[in-house]
Amino acid sequence: MVLIHTPDWVKHAVFYQIFPDRFARAIPPGGPLPAERVPLEPWNDPPTLQGYKGGNFWGIIEKLDYLQDLGFTAIYFTPIFQSTSNHRYHTHDYYQIDPLLGGNVAFEKLLNACHARNMKVVLDGVFNHASRGFFFFNDILENGSFSPWVDWFQIESWGLSAYDGSLPANYVGWAGNRALPVFNHKNPAVRDYIMQVGEHWIRQGADGWRLDVPFEVKEPGFWQEFRDRIKAVNPEAYIVGEVWENATEWLEGDQFDGVMNYPLTAANIAFVGGDRVVMDLVLDRSYEPYPALSAQGYAEKAHDIFHRHPWDIALTQLNLLDSHDTARLLSIVGGDRPAMELATLLMFTSPGAPCVYYGDEVGLEGWLDPDCRRGFPPEDEWDRQVLDYHRRLIALRHQYPCLRLGGYRILYAEGLVYAFARQHQGETLIVVVNADTEPQKVAITLNETMDSVSQHVLYGSGTVDRQGDTLHISLGGRQGLVIA
Repeated sequence: MVLIHTPDWVKHAVFYQIFPDRFARAIPPGGPLPAERVPLEPWNDPPTLQGYKGGNFWGIIEKLDYLQDLGFTAIYFTPIFQSTSNHRYHTHDYYQIDPLLGGNVAFEKLLNACHARNMKVVLDGVFNHASRGFFFFNDILENGSFSPWVDWFQIESWGLSAYDGSLPANYVGWAGNRALPVFNHKNPAVRDYIMQVGEHWIRQGADGWRLDVPFEVKEPGFWQEFRDRIKAVNPEAYIVGEVWENATEWLEGDQFDGVMNYPLTAANIAFVGGDRVVMDLVLDRSYEPYPALSAQGYAEKAHDIFHRHPWDIALTQLNLLDSHDTARLLSIVGGDRPAMELATLLMFTSPGAPCVYYGDEVGLEGWLDPDCRRGFPPEDEWDRQVLDYHRRLIALRHQYPCLRLGGYRILYAEGLVYAFARQHQGETLIVVVNADTEPQKVAITLNETMDSVSQHVLYGSGTVDRQGDTLHISLGGRQGLVIA
């Protein structure tokens, strides 16, 4: 039996996901480097699949005060290594930070600045595939079967066609994409190379890895070895996998500390978004935030999600409402701001570490890629109401240990009203969500472990009256409450 240990800091963290090309840009000290004197897309123009807006680490450093003031304690970066794509999933060099971001020097400055604020940094590890420009694969394109790196990839036959789509590629590319040649993970040299990359950046100070499509790596024992080697460098490094569906096989304590919790994402959206979910934005995504859920349907999914894994892992899942791989939440629910607020409330009060996709906290909209990767908006375009409730929910999570460490007890699930308790060492908070458009009155029975609960509303609007062991609650349509 595996002894399960997950990083304690993750249980207390509030993450902010940054797509580096689109969050912030600034001129580095001493003026721009040659690699930064390049034509860029206008920041506020709609994003394109291949254009760069030039976000960099110097700009992010200038934004750290903003993030710290809001209460964020960790940043998850989508890929940052040298690449020929604005999303940087086409890795050229795993040891070099992309020059448009400022290179290795800028990353070191950013890492130091984050750690000085006690903020953690998690990197995106793209270890299933590389790119046509990756040196080892490029050598194969130049030298064919004479290349010493032939066994690093999955070559099917000769006459490789890396660019001409009218010809068969003759090698395995991720999802059939010839721009992303898949590693041969059976090759011990490949395996050790990837492990060394993982170890290197943890030694440089990174606090963990988010692993891209780890389910694509089929080699037995691969992720177990990755965990062992990363944890040997830093036992508190966070290893989180991108697994959209049931991740039980990776969450038994010997591989990942958590996954991107898309099942919870789907349940939250289906409950509070209901029939307002814009189907065109979710039909080709595997997390399926539809059909609409009743409170009882949400309760069943929540119980399964929070109890299918060991509790120490449930507390280090990475909870999110959208990401660079989905449309933005506000667009998914058709611009319905009350639905967005309720979903955000559910995320911040559920077990697991909440993660806000950059710009969501100021009401940024966006359809599917590339539109979900817009430039971070100027301050005069921020939705201050959205920013305010993010600030208050983050503060609430930091203030109450039960929201970070507490158990999860379902108290009420009827119609479109759902209530649950988070409890830890005598501290209890009760969360009530009315996803209906009509006002509702509910009575919730408390048990003997909830004596500390009074009528105090910490978040939201509504009335609460405790009579004996019963809370009588009135709340408006599409409203939520947190009660102490």
